[in-house]
Amino acid sequence: MMNTSNETENKRLFYRCLLWREKHVKEKTFVLIISFLIGIGTAAAAILLKYLIHSIQNLLKVNSAEGVNYLLLAYPVAGILLSGLFVRYIVRDDISHGVTKILYAISQRKSRIKGHNIWSSLVASSTTIGFGGSVGAEAPIVLTGAAIGSNLGRLFRMEQKTLMLLVGCGAAGAVAGIFKAPIAGLVFVIEVLMLDLTLTSVLPLLISSVTAATMSYIFMGTEAMFKFSQTEVFEMGRIPYVLLLGVFCGLISLYFTRSMNWIEGIYAKLKHQWQKFLLGAAMLSILIFLFPALYGEGYHTIDSLLDEKYDFMLSNSPFHVLGNNYWGIVVFLGLILLTKVFASSATNGGGGCGGIFAPSLYLGCIAGFVFSHVSNYFDWTMHLSEKNFALLGMAGVMSGVMHAPLTGVFLIAELTGGYDLFLPLMLVSISSYTLIIMFEPHSIYSMRLAKKGELLTHHKDRAVLTLMKIDKVIETDFIVLRPEMTLGEVVRDAVARSPRNMFPVVNKNNMLIGLVLLDNIRNIIFRPELYDRFKVSKIMVSPSEKIRTDMPMEKIMRIFDDTKAWNLPVVDINGHYIGFVSQSKIFNAYRDILVQTFSEY
Repeated sequence: MMNTSNETENKRLFYRCLLWREKHVKEKTFVLIISFLIGIGTAAAAILLKYLIHSIQNLLKVNSAEGVNYLLLAYPVAGILLSGLFVRYIVRDDISHGVTKILYAISQRKSRIKGHNIWSSLVASSTTIGFGGSVGAEAPIVLTGAAIGSNLGRLFRMEQKTLMLLVGCGAAGAVAGIFKAPIAGLVFVIEVLMLDLTLTSVLPLLISSVTAATMSYIFMGTEAMFKFSQTEVFEMGRIPYVLLLGVFCGLISLYFTRSMNWIEGIYAKLKHQWQKFLLGAAMLSILIFLFPALYGEGYHTIDSLLDEKYDFMLSNSPFHVLGNNYWGIVVFLGLILLTKVFASSATNGGGGCGGIFAPSLYLGCIAGFVFSHVSNYFDWTMHLSEKNFALLGMAGVMSGVMHAPLTGVFLIAELTGGYDLFLPLMLVSISSYTLIIMFEPHSIYSMRLAKKGELLTHHKDRAVLTLMKIDKVIETDFIVLRPEMTLGEVVRDAVARSPRNMFPVVNKNNMLIGLVLLDNIRNIIFRPELYDRFKVSKIMVSPSEKIRTDMPMEKIMRIFDDTKAWNLPVVDINGHYIGFVSQSKIFNAYRDILVQTFSEY
């Protein structure tokens, strides 16, 4: 009884605080305060996630064994098993595809993200990656950050357009916090989450990004994430090689994207979770045994290639028979380029939780190194700095996979401190991005939603249509007719009682089978002698088109445009009659969403 009274009193106090805030603190000022709190929260989550991952790795003593460490076969399998059990029996919700879930929340759930995403992704991803799952921690932390922003906004009763901005603040803070990259955090939100930003909304995003990065600097040091020192100045004569590297990275990105979708489709066809686990465990164990460099995030490999140290990479692998010769390294790393997508897909498909940030950086670094390493073998080519091109490759593959060239440029520059390579970074990112969009118009994050018409984009008209829901514009005040009804019954029970000029005709199973249009029967409704002579089945016509409830709004508008109709009937996926939708209703809803969502807060 005492606890109930205390809870009631706390709620009253909270509501009084809300009322005081509304009266004394302007909305724009309060949003800046919340964005600052989001920056602190996302940085704390990023720091905690890194701490958990490193603690688990240190506990397992992953790097202490010399020679072939057969425990590396068991650790990742244990990680995806524990993570899968945690998600299935404790979380009881799908937390995979973190960035895709954010895009879905923005476009279909009014930017509302479930509260458990604040902590569930942290636990699942730290377990997966700490035990050696071949994925990255960045997508889970971005989902965590977005969940912090969404739930803080809901706590303070923010409206939808502000809630969308706070979700972006959470994502920006998460990227900035885990990478120590504030500019990349801001650009990521613009390019990947595709928020339609204004000058006023940029400031909250900057506050969250800078706050999160500052917190990371304080608790994790100010040095760049990857150790890189440019010892060779970039020369303009190497620009053709940079452009060719961009094309190579674009092809790697295309292979990674399509292969991951194909492999995920295989896992999706398996109905039982244990089948998915066994397939993922077998695939992951075999690949890590053959290629120990696939173990974990792969950041150790990136550091080594940026430092031009690669002699150790074959030592613990069955491929050590290739020897640490020139082409042995190329063959080994080339095989990793082909198999990394299988390891990452097996980790997530088998029950683990992780993202593709780290895999794209990893593949890009190897792609850039292999490209320059092979080029340098030939006497007729210019000498290429292998560490410089390894860094450029990171930007190239990330830009291609994520369809985010600016994010690739700024993130790699901030991760490594390689600001002197800004021009080649931009060239390789643009060329990689240009190639992949010829084949894949949407990124690996957004293609699932784009196919369903649920993706929010920078195109404002399409964004409004995406946010619009068909069930909000359906009109149901139409009098329904049966095919066996007579003309007299239609005149008495429908025409005389309804302001509408069309009437749906349904059978006994409520299936829409036709329409009766007032214009078509106007010449006979005033002739009583014909009332018993004509039945509805004779005077009804087929609708020019039917709208299904599962159709995206953009497709519905195309149907209206093609048919030139003003009203169209709506049926469910089985053909059962639901109601009608009119262009005027859609236009009114369009204006409301445009004002509510895209006007400045």
